[in-house]
Amino acid sequence: MFTFSITEVRAVLARGRADAEANGGYRLPYQGISPDTDARPGLWLVGDEGVYALSNGKLAEGQRPLVTYAEECDPKTKPDYWRYKRRYFGGDDGVDFIDAVELEQLFAAQPQATHLQITMDDTSMSLGLIRR
Repeated sequence: MFTFSITEVRAVLARGRADAEANGGYRLPYQGISPDTDARPGLWLVGDEGVYALSNGKLAEGQRPLVTYAEECDPKTKPDYWRYKRRYFGGDDGVDFIDAVELEQLFAAQPQATHLQITMDDTSMSLGLIRR
């Protein structure tokens, strides 16, 4: 399971939209998907050196996307992040897209929630909200 502050997730989504507006749309996480129908606001859940959510708006030359790490899997604060990432995300690097509209509907349905929890297994990913 990976836990993210909803405040930080909202900031990632807002940054992605701002980058898309300023730079001509949304980046695609991998080849083989249509830029006309699949390029939309959201975030990428990335597993490589830790696990983090990444904004997906197109970037200007030299610009970096906004990133927020999962509480359990931040290399700067969790010495055992690699084992955790391997256990719950897998040993290989990867990226999954999460649609902004779906996230915002989830957040609106539980306005008292403070954190997004993402649970993954071999075939699926589920999103849930908690309050701390």
